[in-house]
Amino acid sequence: MPTRHRLLAVSVALMWGLNFIAIDASLQVFPPLFLVALRFALLAVPTIILIPRPDVATRWLVGYGLGFGTLQFLFLYWGMSIGMPAGLASLVLQASAPFTVLLGALFLRERIGPFGIAGITIAVGGLTIVGWQRWESASLLPFLLTLAGAFGWAIGNVCNRRARPSNPLHLTLWMSVVPPLPMLALSLAAEGPEAIAASFTGLGTPAGIAALAGLAYTVLIGTVLGSGIFTWLMARHPAGVVAPFSLLVPVFGMSAAWLLLGEEASAGELVGGVLIVAGVLVGSASSLRRPGRRRPALDGGTRPPASIDIHDDSFTKST
Repeated sequence: MPTRHRLLAVSVALMWGLNFIAIDASLQVFPPLFLVALRFALLAVPTIILIPRPDVATRWLVGYGLGFGTLQFLFLYWGMSIGMPAGLASLVLQASAPFTVLLGALFLRERIGPFGIAGITIAVGGLTIVGWQRWESASLLPFLLTLAGAFGWAIGNVCNRRARPSNPLHLTLWMSVVPPLPMLALSLAAEGPEAIAASFTGLGTPAGIAALAGLAYTVLIGTVLGSGIFTWLMARHPAGVVAPFSLLVPVFGMSAAWLLLGEEASAGELVGGVLIVAGVLVGSASSLRRPGRRRPALDGGTRPPASIDIHDDSFTKST
């Protein structure tokens, strides 16, 4: 992998890490459920007009949109709106990797290899420590909501694996067509039209401008540019080489939250975070040592690998 490509991979991790700062800024003005609907509506409209529909079954496109788009961001934004720190959120979402392994074993009959088992065990230990720290600080609910968001991401990953798109970026963009309407309906029911209307009244204030800038960053930089570069790298290098760069996301996310938002993690949370990242890294060790080989399937597609590691290309979409 050339140095310039490594730098591009690091730049994507930086973009995705800063995404959480942008989300935090937008949540200062917009209700969380409405913000999810607005974020994906801004992606969905130009996608329908400009991007060809991916060549995948509708059920997997909808499943990907419901898991990755709707459930992940419903719980992530909700958790952050009631107190989940932006930096810690970037870390806890790494739980999507072991969740994906477990769902893949359960629904896709993919065998979990020894590295995957070790990685899941280490990562779960780290999540337990972080959860315990959150419990002691009386803020367990935001942590659990963010963890639920990671589980939604994992559901989307399983649907993504089943879809097997020829152009993954097109699938990522078309996934955005699914969340806007259900999230808008949920927002109207739970947050009310008054709260939605009130969020637009202060857009000319500094907080409103920051919220719009955060929304633009999330859509244009975090999703379109970040996912576009990462998909481009995935098409040119083995997934086991490119995917581990996403482990830098919580490093950048927590560092940016400390510098820009003054967030500080406890010693226990830092220890738990190291274990989570280490678990994901251990789970990806076998793919780093030996890139997986695909065998022809009866349906003309590709068979799932004989064993599944904790980190592959389906775990590395943008937040």
